[in-house]
Amino acid sequence: MSATTPRNPYEVLGVPRDATEQDVKKAFRRLARELHPDVNAHDPQAEEKFKEAAEAYEILSDPERRATYDRYGHEGLRSGGYAPNFDSFGSIGDLFNAFFGAGATFGGSSGPALGGDIAVAVEMTLLEASAGGKLDVSFEAIDRCEHCHGNGAEPGTPIERCSRCNGAGQVQSVVRTPFGQMMRTSLCDACHGDGRLPTDPCGECRGRGQKAVKRSEQVTVPAGIADGQRIRVSGRGHAGERGAPSGDLYVLVRVRPDERFVREGDDLITALDVAAPLASLGVTLEVPTLDGSAPVEVPAGTQPGEVLGVRGKGMPSLRGGRRGDLRVVVNIVIPRRLSDAQRELLGRLNDTLTEENLRSDESVFAKLRRALRHQAA
Repeated sequence: MSATTPRNPYEVLGVPRDATEQDVKKAFRRLARELHPDVNAHDPQAEEKFKEAAEAYEILSDPERRATYDRYGHEGLRSGGYAPNFDSFGSIGDLFNAFFGAGATFGGSSGPALGGDIAVAVEMTLLEASAGGKLDVSFEAIDRCEHCHGNGAEPGTPIERCSRCNGAGQVQSVVRTPFGQMMRTSLCDACHGDGRLPTDPCGECRGRGQKAVKRSEQVTVPAGIADGQRIRVSGRGHAGERGAPSGDLYVLVRVRPDERFVREGDDLITALDVAAPLASLGVTLEVPTLDGSAPVEVPAGTQPGEVLGVRGKGMPSLRGGRRGDLRVVVNIVIPRRLSDAQRELLGRLNDTLTEENLRSDESVFAKLRRALRHQAA
């Protein structure tokens, strides 16, 4: 939000000039949901965006200020003494709470909080990623306390209405802000939004209804999964408070590098060393694959960096259908440490070579481009 040229508040909230007060309020709450500090904790622009939305809301929600802006714009507001200042808030969380209160929700309910998600990272080899299958993962989670069955009370003892919020699960208070007094609604700090409290809290979980446990889950890994992809297991995250739905489990897959292959999509790329004489004559060689080896034909006259293909020897496709291919990059090996007899043979060969033997179908620039691509790979 610029201090010198603030944006049109109607544009900021995305409402027309004839928008009703209810339209303005809905638009602001929609923006606030997108800019919630829990969602934008790592966005350096989130606080500025929320300040801009808050300023626009303060202008359009007040009939007098709105009329002044409609007639005279931001200059009219400044000359009339309206100069919003949000710098006294320490963070976007503090600013958000000034409007909606600590623990505010947008679903129209102030009840028990949903369970949080759990993220677990697992490592596997490229061969394991190719095969897929079942995988056991272990992690710590917040689960329902079995002693009190999640209600926070010692078995056989009553649960009564919270006297702090009179069973509403939320409390209201008037707070002063830089833009006037506001009514703040927040979760009850006694019952945490449940509206009830146990008279005798559970001795196992101290009345919370939840405990930290170690859990093991069997996850299905699809064949062909790639490094960095996630598997979502619905409802297997942290348990929600007092019967609220549980979060999800996310398994982040890390595929260890394989010294034989580089993966590109569903294709695998490998290098094959071919002695220069064999590349000249042509030869059939074995190349490594995920399930053993496969023959590849090196045509006579194959040049350095040429790519040969072996169909169906890559990774399985997550979308189903045909497997990827194995791409074989030919690395021509020039013989070294020759014996006298070998030198004599090569010398005799060199004496017989003609321009036709050495002529290339590629231009100099094509050769340079291919060499640069080979180096980049």
